[in-house]
Amino acid sequence: MNYFEFYGIAESFDVDTAFLKKKFYALSKQYHPDFYAGEDEAKQQEILELSTLNNKAYQVLSDPTRRMEYILKLHNLVSEGAKPQLPADFLMEMMDINERLMEVNDAEQLAAVTTEVLAIEGDIKDKLTKLTVDYEHLDHTAQESRRNEIAEIYYRQKYLLRIKESLDTFAARL
Repeated sequence: MNYFEFYGIAESFDVDTAFLKKKFYALSKQYHPDFYAGEDEAKQQEILELSTLNNKAYQVLSDPTRRMEYILKLHNLVSEGAKPQLPADFLMEMMDINERLMEVNDAEQLAAVTTEVLAIEGDIKDKLTKLTVDYEHLDHTAQESRRNEIAEIYYRQKYLLRIKESLDTFAARL
């Protein structure tokens, strides 16, 4: 079942977390297995599945990154092991950063590369915010277009995460 449908909310990259938490707790009470201990095995299994669904849905929808990935997966825009086609200028910029990172000899050089990476990350987050802010109010065609742009940002973030992990590795060596 679609997690948004399970909670009765519109598909959105920016959910009302207070409402989500309230709904989670209400469903946790409603589907708590202890309340169905006297029921037959089929009903107990159904409740257990609904309780599990509630927990999984909350874990995904309450985390912005996991929520974004979930929405993109719902629309078949991301998948495990996919090799996305990122723009050449972005890839060249990342290659340049990687090369400079390999040549880092001191904390000052590492700080310069880190600052640049954080600036790129900030730009990506700003663009993502602009694309997601009014998503649920758009028509289906506009939402599809936005999802495609968001998928590209998702893959950029994944790439940048690997760079940040390399930064952490180099920082530990200095």
